[in-house]
Amino acid sequence: MAEISAENIGKRTKKEQRRELWRSVKRSKECYGMIAPFMLFFIIFTVIPVIMSLPMGFTDFNMAEPPKFVGLSNYATLFLSDKVFIRSIRVTLVFALLTGPVSYVLCFLLAWLINELPPKLRTLFTLIFYAPSMANVYTVWQLIFSGDMNGYANSFLINTGLIRAPIQWLTDGRYVLGVTIVVQLWISLGAGFLALRAGFQNIDRSLYEAGAIEGIRNRWQELRYIILPSMGPQLMFAAVMQIVSSFTAGTVAQNLVGFPSTDYKAHTIMTHAYDYGWVRFEMGYASAICMVLFVAMYICSRLISRLLGKYTD
Repeated sequence: MAEISAENIGKRTKKEQRRELWRSVKRSKECYGMIAPFMLFFIIFTVIPVIMSLPMGFTDFNMAEPPKFVGLSNYATLFLSDKVFIRSIRVTLVFALLTGPVSYVLCFLLAWLINELPPKLRTLFTLIFYAPSMANVYTVWQLIFSGDMNGYANSFLINTGLIRAPIQWLTDGRYVLGVTIVVQLWISLGAGFLALRAGFQNIDRSLYEAGAIEGIRNRWQELRYIILPSMGPQLMFAAVMQIVSSFTAGTVAQNLVGFPSTDYKAHTIMTHAYDYGWVRFEMGYASAICMVLFVAMYICSRLISRLLGKYTD
């Protein structure tokens, strides 16, 4: 008879885990049926293209001829010869370090403040802050940062005496990245914000009463000992969404400051991939760019998982 060590007592075998998983699926078959259409499209249009991009990054593929295997040539060109790509790495890092943490904290604070409002006001303010992530706001921001004297930003600064001549916000290389970051922060309250809102709504109210009995006396103690431990999955989801949105930002710059931007000042890795994929149709090279971006996002996600792991266990 096989010996059973003390540390293995109570643990399920892999076969038992599979059986339990299958029983769980059967119990929730209606839920899985509802998410099946989304998962089907997600696998076809997201998972499969990501898997295909890995081998494609080792080829020369122009969509008109069969792919030709070139080994590590695309990656060598990226890091040794492509000066625009090196610049795009710096821009992406600046963009991610500024928009990612700031928008994450902003999402959390706004969700926290909105949760303190009456129910009707919660719905109203949630819609107000979430709407910019769905709407095409670039026309409005182009009016705000217009380079003539009628632009709202220039008009305000001239009338207050801070500047004498209009600033070319969208074409001057000194300002294009800053303007892009401001607009990205404005539209960053997306799915992560809604997840945090839902997380606040799902906290058991009895925890607050128990905390008051145990000695919690202010909101910061409440945040540390009740809110954060109760919102682990939502915190993780919002963090991953902010990582993805900050690293893959490219649409904002293209719509706001043009493509390419002045002196490539707002040229991100995603913009570089768009240039080679949809403008030059060099799909092998574009796939190599996307794979580098994917690895960077994966590493950041793993770091965030370690930081927030104590709240998700």
